Amino acid sequence: MQATELSAQCAGCARASRRAYRFHELEGVRLRCLGCALTHRPLLRRSLSIALVVGTVLVAINQGDALLGGHWNGALAWKVPLTYVVPFVVATWGALLNCRVSLDATPSKEDVNGDRAGPSRRRARP
Repeated sequence: MQATELSAQCAGCARASRRAYRFHELEGVRLRCLGCALTHRPLLRRSLSIALVVGTVLVAINQGDALLGGHWNGALAWKVPLTYVVPFVVATWGALLNCRVSLDATPSKEDVNGDRAGPSRRRARP
């Protein structure tokens, strides 16, 4: 995906997009549009694994007594799936925010070097 003034071409579908997301692949760094980023297999795999671990822990904490006691009520039919969906959405959203690229007319240090621009957020130790 090559950046132009205010749009970039997606490496997945070749459409021009105003928002781009950077992915490191075997072929090198590739930029993708939101639709292709949301269907990127490594991103989905990582989000699913996070959702399985975090969701299982949350189900055990929040619904464990009902599940082990055999009290299967109607509310569990929506509470348990939602307990897995929320960590999936949060993990996916966090990953997309982390890999988004600014498509300003003037490239930032992050776009040129591939690193985060600006001063470090950590305070210097005395």
